[in-house]
Amino acid sequence: MKKFKYLVGYSPTVTEQVQNLIDKDKLTAFLLKKYPCTHDIRTDKALYSYTIELKNQFLRQSHPLSKVVYDDKIDVLYQAFGLHTFVSRIQGSHLKAKNEIRISSVFKSVSPEFLKMIVVHELAHLREKQHDKAFYRLCEHMESEYHQLEFDFRLYLTHLDLVGQLY
Repeated sequence: MKKFKYLVGYSPTVTEQVQNLIDKDKLTAFLLKKYPCTHDIRTDKALYSYTIELKNQFLRQSHPLSKVVYDDKIDVLYQAFGLHTFVSRIQGSHLKAKNEIRISSVFKSVSPEFLKMIVVHELAHLREKQHDKAFYRLCEHMESEYHQLEFDFRLYLTHLDLVGQLY
């Protein structure tokens, strides 16, 4: 059985089911049935607006975001889905802070549910820096199906790795 780098930590039963879908050439159909279309948020400006709307809905009291962009330099297959950065610097007698979110350009063509899951994940880092229980509770607060979406997203990444683009 093939080792799945995006499904590390899942039970052997789950990985066997995924292997079965792949062996029967049904992973593509499974994903397309659940997530039949892509989102229409293609520009950095649209991504920023979308992210700010979610932030204002769930994290109004959090630090402001200075930038949200798609980033061609993030290699999702080897690094991360997105990055959040917090930069502090002293300017005169003031401490200036900037929060930025960068999402891999690969995700310009994923389902709306997957894009929301990625943005929710990065927004949660505004309050919770570590991937701990508090972090995942916050993700679930912003997206009640977060854990299922994260699993399905890992299936999508497995598809991307083995077969290529879904859409």
